[in-house]
Amino acid sequence: MGTERLVVDKVTRHLMWFLFLLFVVSFLDRINIGFAGLTMMKDLGLTSTQFGLATTLFYIAYISCGIPSNLVLARIGARKWIGSIMIAWGLASTATMFATSPQSLYFFRILVGITEAGFLPGMLLYLTYWFPSAYRARANALFMIAMPVTAAVGSAISGAILGMDGILGLKGWQWLFLLEGLPAAILGVVVYFYLNDSPQQARWLTNLEKTTLARMLAAEHQADPVAKPTGPRASLLSELTSATVLKFSVAYFCLVNSLAMVAVWTPLIVKSFSGGASNTTIGLLAAIPSICTVIGMIWWGRRSDRAQERRWHTVLPMLLAASGWLITAYSPQPALQLLGICLASTGAYTAMSIFWTTPDHALSFTARALGIAVINAVGNIGSALNPLVVGWLKDATQSFATGLIYASVLLVVGCAVMLIVPIPRTPKLAAST
Repeated sequence: MGTERLVVDKVTRHLMWFLFLLFVVSFLDRINIGFAGLTMMKDLGLTSTQFGLATTLFYIAYISCGIPSNLVLARIGARKWIGSIMIAWGLASTATMFATSPQSLYFFRILVGITEAGFLPGMLLYLTYWFPSAYRARANALFMIAMPVTAAVGSAISGAILGMDGILGLKGWQWLFLLEGLPAAILGVVVYFYLNDSPQQARWLTNLEKTTLARMLAAEHQADPVAKPTGPRASLLSELTSATVLKFSVAYFCLVNSLAMVAVWTPLIVKSFSGGASNTTIGLLAAIPSICTVIGMIWWGRRSDRAQERRWHTVLPMLLAASGWLITAYSPQPALQLLGICLASTGAYTAMSIFWTTPDHALSFTARALGIAVINAVGNIGSALNPLVVGWLKDATQSFATGLIYASVLLVVGCAVMLIVPIPRTPKLAAST
């Protein structure tokens, strides 16, 4: 057991900092439109509905291309594919600075959605190649804390970048897309030289370490009841359209709606109760929920691995997030409204990191690449709908309260679905000690 733990620790040290960095630039390019909107909406003459539609179109493209992208990754490997799409989306995100109208903004956000689509499901699949299931909650948490870290750091940095308005004749939001888009393209080149497609190709692992890791992953597959059907093996199509995959997809849809709410609308929600604060102040206030989220994700992920329990470690944070949205919606006090966002962000992102330890156990090894992409694609319909629905509700009611209640209700529905999803017990390994 000691040798196994040492191997996993070595893999963690080599991979996780780099995967974390890649996710930081990915998520930054996804959410920076929320900060750009603080000034871009006025410059381009956008209503809240049009602003929301730009993000909805991004997610429609993202959803449409996620499944084929994961199939390509499984065929040609993460090193080539992830590197290629990072270069493409970095350039596409940078090009958003040239938007001059709602229509041109729609075009650039669709382009970013197409090129970025395969990153997250591809990385979730990639982690299953390197981390046995008993260690995967903490691995997912270390990877996914990039989202709240990016939101926190990005909040402060983006607020400052908006202050560059007028330098070299560029608007602040144009500088935002330029300075936050190019790093993805640069890191895409680095991926070609740093990542390995599988442990067997890793020169930084000894032969003994490769053998140990392969044995741990093989034991996981043998212990998986899906990998050893007692009757005729189900077809790939029937497995992907099964009730289990549908339940996972619905639960993730309900959860992702809140993730989109945090990512897209937090700056504008904070602005709505901050009493005319500057963009820099709004950026700093919007960073507070993300700091809470990082702490919650790391602690809860380690707790889930120690307990080797996934269902309630997903449901309870979702309920916490639902209560957070209600506090923000109904409280008249700005401090309590900010507290509500902290609870919603911490709960939603923590639930996501645990959620993604569960679908691979319900899928055979051959269906895993496509199954993860299907669940991610269907779930991200929530990301597509949220900006449009919340934008429309904001225009109709002149308040974010109704949109927050909408997010809270979906989380409760998601909790109900998670309670009936079949989640096999994670095999006991050294992680439980």
